[in-house]
Amino acid sequence: MQTINEFDREFGTDEQCRAFLAKMRWQTGVRCPRCKASEKVYALAARPYHWVCKSGAETVDKQTGEVMRCHKRNGYRFSVTSKTIFEDTKIALNLWFKVGYLMLTSKKGISALQIHRVIFGEKSTHDYHTSWFMCMRWRAAMAGDMYQPLSGIVEADETYIGGKDRNRHAAQKSARQRELGTGGYRYGKIGVIGAIERKGNVVARVIGSQDAPTLAAFVRNVVSKKVSLVATDDNKDYNYIDRNLRHESVKHSAGEYVRGEVHTNSIESFWSLLKRGVVGTYHNVSAKYLPFYLNEFSFRFNNRNNDMMFADLITTCSQ
Repeated sequence: MQTINEFDREFGTDEQCRAFLAKMRWQTGVRCPRCKASEKVYALAARPYHWVCKSGAETVDKQTGEVMRCHKRNGYRFSVTSKTIFEDTKIALNLWFKVGYLMLTSKKGISALQIHRVIFGEKSTHDYHTSWFMCMRWRAAMAGDMYQPLSGIVEADETYIGGKDRNRHAAQKSARQRELGTGGYRYGKIGVIGAIERKGNVVARVIGSQDAPTLAAFVRNVVSKKVSLVATDDNKDYNYIDRNLRHESVKHSAGEYVRGEVHTNSIESFWSLLKRGVVGTYHNVSAKYLPFYLNEFSFRFNNRNNDMMFADLITTCSQ
């Protein structure tokens, strides 16, 4: 990863950022973000990093169902930021890049308030919500870090994010909820499940239910046919994992944490990193936005040895 001085030299101006975005977005030539065509796409000489597509192709918007067409006569005009997280922004692109850089270089994350202080300053006309919005856009882009199915030795485990119910205000206390399969109780905490390839990538998801079908289905979906071992704790819900997979567990309830190559230390280390970030940096994360924070911590962890981490993030920022 670059130092802050190296980053500023490479991305100090909007011109540098637009050139880099165009390079990473269209490595084989400019394509229309609407119809994906590369033919009959013309650069606008009067407006750098703007093009017009006159392919005549029709596409259907996935969200609205509206039929859109790149007319052969008038065409569809787009810029390097069209259909990206930067579209229609009034914030300079080099500031967007700096926010993304700071998020990637902070092992336990960086709060939107700290971003606001560093990037805009206390007396800026931009308020805290601007920084928060930019951070959330980057976290949404980090979901584009599509993982490959996990192979080799894979560890799976679930955890819970949230403070203790006894520490909450009376009006915010949760109804007692029984934790399925353990005989214990959880008080308003958010269930999260994860799987990690030993010395490899991690996949984490928020789960609405902690029952056997949900936990076992998650493991089956994220592992490949090349997996040699699935290691879990002694939660009985994991017994429903595919019988064709070699599955072994350690009995935490009996004080057993390692048995040869069977342990869940790697995934528990990731949970520790996530929780230290939530408690120490963000202090509180709601259930609504927790998936975005999982994107951030997973992306940063999976690219921990990647010198091109920022460049790879830029390639995922297209909508």
